[in-house]
Amino acid sequence: PSTNSSPKPTPRMTSTSTAVTTRSPVNAVAVRLTPGTELVESLQSVVEENGIQAGFIMTCVGSATHAVLRLANASALEDINPIIELDAKHEIVSLVGTLGVVDGEYTQHLHISLGDKDGKVIGGHLMSLHVYTTAEIVIGECTALQFPREHDDATGYPELTVRARPATD
Repeated sequence: PSTNSSPKPTPRMTSTSTAVTTRSPVNAVAVRLTPGTELVESLQSVVEENGIQAGFIMTCVGSATHAVLRLANASALEDINPIIELDAKHEIVSLVGTLGVVDGEYTQHLHISLGDKDGKVIGGHLMSLHVYTTAEIVIGECTALQFPREHDDATGYPELTVRARPATD
């Protein structure tokens, strides 16, 4: 009988003029949030409790009773920050983003699309959301990477930096 042992995967970083591409194995954590739960705070707790350093939202379905979104015209450089509050029931149509704890600091960048009772959809940068019936979320983690955020002079915001996770003893 032969044994087939695969080498331990390591991040492979390649660079083009506009992007850095990095490969990593992935693990997943699944959670269901119950009615009345604050989603953003709960995600932070899940990430911190699981030591997730390079997380991303794989999927989310559910509903909301209240949400706070920052809209697309935001600019840290021009101090423009349009924020809306939605105080009605909405379906969570999509939730995407990155999140993690690196060097003891929690960071996240989440966008959401919400559908109202008429099927109209609104989306933006998620600042807060209270669950109506459920939020079923799967968080993936790139286990060979970290997702710290560093200030970007071009945007005025802390932006994602992809880096290899340091080797552990």
